[in-house]
Amino acid sequence: MSAAIPSAAPRLLAFAGSLRQGSFNRRLIPVLADGARAAGAEVTLIELRDYALPIYDGDIEAEAMPDNARRLQALMAEHDGLLISTPEYNGSMPALVKNTLDWISRPLADGRSGTALFADKVAGIVSASPGPLGGLRSLLVLRDALAKLGLLVVPQQVAVGQAGDKLADYGQLNDERQREAVQRVGAAVVRHIKVVREG
Repeated sequence: MSAAIPSAAPRLLAFAGSLRQGSFNRRLIPVLADGARAAGAEVTLIELRDYALPIYDGDIEAEAMPDNARRLQALMAEHDGLLISTPEYNGSMPALVKNTLDWISRPLADGRSGTALFADKVAGIVSASPGPLGGLRSLLVLRDALAKLGLLVVPQQVAVGQAGDKLADYGQLNDERQREAVQRVGAAVVRHIKVVREG
């Protein structure tokens, strides 16, 4: 499994940190992806429900690495960065997001560290919540976790509060100022990838 090969268009892997069909973050992630696409990226938007994983357990890993963990590792290897829209649960990021990152970071089939898949790649993060802070505390935790894995997390971030009034449908953020801000996060990821490539 090799690292992503630089190409004219940066490739980004995008997902929402929620499985709920009506999730505000599932509605928000395409807005973030649109910003990256407008800046010249190719975006692969996945649903984590299609990559179901058990809670990380070293005994499960020792018996056999789950197929979906290997699939996610392969996707990470093929992309230059991440776009994540996360809910906030009890002041932190969801177990779904942490568990996904934990499995991807496990050793690869060839024995190399899975954390190598994240090294020098770029991430952009946003959140949405029905509360007034918009999931801001989850972004603080997620930013730290991604940085520890070796990702450069762009400084721009957006927390969409009162999301029930602003995210009526998939990809529809009716607050123009916040929509543009979310799209700028995606664009910032693309710019940072180009800087990293130029060395």
